[in-house]
Amino acid sequence: MSQRMTSKLDAATVRRTLQRFWAVTREQPLIAAMSVVTSAGYILLLTFANTYVMGLIVDRIQASPVAADRVVEVFAPYVVALVLVNLVGQLFSKLQDYTVYKLEINGNYRLSRLCFNTLSNQSMTFHTSRFGGSLVSQTSRFTSGYTALVDVCVYSLIPTVTSVVCTVAALVPVVPAFTVILVAIMVVYVAFVWVMYKRILPLSAATSKAQNRLSGVLSDAVTNILAVKTCGREDFERDLFDAAARDARDAETVSMRAMMRRNFTTSGLIVVTMGIVSVFVAGGNAWFGISAGTLVVVFTYTYNLTMRLNYVSSMMQRINRALGDAAEMTRVLDEPLLVADAPDAPELCVTAGAIDFERLGFAYRDAAPGQKVFSDLTLHIPAGQRVGLVGRSGSGKTTLTKLLLRLDDVQDGRVLIDGQNVSACTQQSLRRQVAYVPQEALLFHRSIRENISYGRPDATEDQIREAARQANALEFIDRLPAGMDTMVGERGVKLSGGQRQRVAIARAILADCPILVLDEATSALDSESEALVQEALENLMRGRTSIVVAHRLSTVASLDRIVVLDGGRVVEDGTHEELVAAGGEYAGLWGRQTGAFLDAE
Repeated sequence: MSQRMTSKLDAATVRRTLQRFWAVTREQPLIAAMSVVTSAGYILLLTFANTYVMGLIVDRIQASPVAADRVVEVFAPYVVALVLVNLVGQLFSKLQDYTVYKLEINGNYRLSRLCFNTLSNQSMTFHTSRFGGSLVSQTSRFTSGYTALVDVCVYSLIPTVTSVVCTVAALVPVVPAFTVILVAIMVVYVAFVWVMYKRILPLSAATSKAQNRLSGVLSDAVTNILAVKTCGREDFERDLFDAAARDARDAETVSMRAMMRRNFTTSGLIVVTMGIVSVFVAGGNAWFGISAGTLVVVFTYTYNLTMRLNYVSSMMQRINRALGDAAEMTRVLDEPLLVADAPDAPELCVTAGAIDFERLGFAYRDAAPGQKVFSDLTLHIPAGQRVGLVGRSGSGKTTLTKLLLRLDDVQDGRVLIDGQNVSACTQQSLRRQVAYVPQEALLFHRSIRENISYGRPDATEDQIREAARQANALEFIDRLPAGMDTMVGERGVKLSGGQRQRVAIARAILADCPILVLDEATSALDSESEALVQEALENLMRGRTSIVVAHRLSTVASLDRIVVLDGGRVVEDGTHEELVAAGGEYAGLWGRQTGAFLDAE
């Protein structure tokens, strides 16, 4: 990609970031308006009004000596004016802080919700191709970018604009020639800062990207720390992290050097400005007859303006960083939802539970051209039937269940439940009708009670315990010191594999959905637990449409029907006895698992 294309992309990303930041800001119009007024008022009173009154005092002192007994009489109005200016100015300052807090608190809340809703609504394809840690980091940086931008606008940008306007307005009537020179220097200064800003912006985005990648590498290693340790790969992961950390350091260094070059140049312009004002103040009275008080005002106003301009450089630096930090999440928010509900999508209503896969065509988005999982697959599962899906790895078993749950959308054909196209119904209503137990139990770092009742949060304690009993989980739960209140750890790491699976099965039992999907649900159980859970699953499947994905064929041997998939096609379909007698693909698999070939020798 050329530099020109990169710049265009960055400019577009910045525009969309600012649009999102503005959208949450304009939802608080009164607070936003107050922040502008208080910020401008604070500078106007404490910088300009204060200095103006002090200039009047200097001129009064210069005009004629004031007797000691007349100090109060002469200067009382000035002192009262200074006190009032400072009182109101300090009030504006505190209101300024309040409005900033309110903007940031409410804005971060809305932006966090936007990020979470977007990420939670994205497809599994989206999530499986990204680091979870990077997404968390991007969300955090996105909201931090908003906070930084609000701070810059209220505490730097608005005061700087106010200073420029007030300085020019105050000095033009008094020293027009000097004001013209000052404005010319300001124009050159701002133009230079703007050009440098456009050059540095891509560097800030690159820095943020490197930091997000570093967070992703760290998260990936920590999440899979058991694999790291059991494989003795600490050195490898350390080197991988070190490489990511070096990339982040290098990106930061490049950005820092560019900003330092800009800062040195802008500082030179400030020195030139102060040199000019010093000469003018020194000779102003002699050359132009300007009073001492007015010269104090000119010097103070100009000095304040140069300090504000000096802040422009750091202000643009903070804006660069804020927009760079927000850039990656902005791109994530811009990505279309791979699985999205239609605006008028109806709720799925399941009365019987019949499932139809009609002329299904599906390929993963990152697959090679022409490489499909399914091509014209058709399969009918009557309501209440218990169906096993078997076949070699990669035959499409799990993919079929994901399409049923609409974790991905089919490209061709339809998936129907009771004649309703699941792609036309809302995703939540679909998934509330299907209890799903995957091969790897999905547990939250919450209590066992919360994990079991996750799909039915209004369940009573008795119902939760009964579901745990049916899943053969109650016995081990009651042995734990905290019982149902035991925290299971991230992804359930505090429980054994079999215990995690039984908690997941208990969740499915409690959900009591009309359709049940078990994807290798008993694969992590020992023989004794498997027998007990199989009995519970038999009771659970009774009267429900059930799809059981299994490599262990003993799991599906007693089901009503077994469908054998190979290369995304149905190659056999029948009962266990029929398929064994047919001597085909299923019989071969059964023989290898049971040792039938050895017995036959």
